[in-house]
Amino acid sequence: EEDAPLIYGLELPARCLCPQTAESNVTRFIVGTQSLKQENQIHLVEFDDENNQLEKTVFAHVDGEIWHLLSSYNDPLLFSTCYSSYKDGKLGTGCKIYKFVSDSENQGPADTGDFDTGVGNFESIDEVCTVSSSEINHISSLQWKPIEDDNQVMVLGDGKLHLFDLVEEKTESSFSFQLPEKKGHPLVATCGKWNPHHTAKQFAVASGQNITSFDMRSKSPAFQLENCHGQLVRDLDFNPNKQYHVVTCGDDCLVKFWDTREPKAPISVLESDHSHWVWGVRFNPFHDQLVLSCGSDSRVVLNNKASISSEPFGHMVDEEDDDQKEKKSDQLIAVYEEHEDSVYAVEWSAADPWSFASLSYDGRIVINKVPKTVKFDILL
Repeated sequence: EEDAPLIYGLELPARCLCPQTAESNVTRFIVGTQSLKQENQIHLVEFDDENNQLEKTVFAHVDGEIWHLLSSYNDPLLFSTCYSSYKDGKLGTGCKIYKFVSDSENQGPADTGDFDTGVGNFESIDEVCTVSSSEINHISSLQWKPIEDDNQVMVLGDGKLHLFDLVEEKTESSFSFQLPEKKGHPLVATCGKWNPHHTAKQFAVASGQNITSFDMRSKSPAFQLENCHGQLVRDLDFNPNKQYHVVTCGDDCLVKFWDTREPKAPISVLESDHSHWVWGVRFNPFHDQLVLSCGSDSRVVLNNKASISSEPFGHMVDEEDDDQKEKKSDQLIAVYEEHEDSVYAVEWSAADPWSFASLSYDGRIVINKVPKTVKFDILL
């Protein structure tokens, strides 16, 4: 019997969801709301797999409506928000780093090796620093570096990339990248992400229908995917196990898989999963054949892309039997339709390979699990 999905409803609209990435023992997700009139909130949601239950703690986010949210790869207590607020007739934006504070005085970043404090033990969030630059007016997103003990983050906005040092609280370096114009209007970068391979020396940016990955050492393009979607590119993700593979999604309702060494054409395309804009796509961080996508059609789709994964033949006992090896076939595993509004985010758990959460604009969070038959087929 499969576990029923768990549903948690927020009182406010929301579009930002991320896992507590540095927490490897417990499945937790962080959610940020987006209300123009009411005080916004940060929700820390914990999934109890054994009892199939949810625990949650709510914190006030007084700075405004949250447009981007991400947790640190190194410290489970740290996370960032990019936000906007409307005050005195003016629209203001900003970006800050926050820290979860527990009711134990001894709890801190240095004590998080075996981090298992329950969500109910956090009493507040404290502001650590404000991320800003004299060269950038509007920060659209912040990306933590997926490198151990690295204090730099990448901030994206105004057509520029900025490396920001969290210790010194200053911009280390920045450079402008040329975004093409369409019908006389400059394109805006929709998302950006560190390449986890190559010691995180490359950062990819999606703008319009194109994706460009910049090498931080030479400040020049490492690879480019031109016109990779018929319409706007909404999201991208790097395969955690194959250094040249990346997945993209966009307003053309498609999910495409690419080998960056051969950027002229995708190696695979998912054409019929979504009927509207695809807002998010994610490789499973443990088993890269599992791929999630979500979109404005209120759907969350789980696919098995075994043929182009790091284990196309499955777990082979004897690697010498090359003649008997056959690639596993791809399949649509499931379509989840618990949402009634546009699904803006879908994320895998950082602690459990088989759990994932999705968030729709009406504030509904749904936690599902990979079907047990698929799980056992991958493991056996």
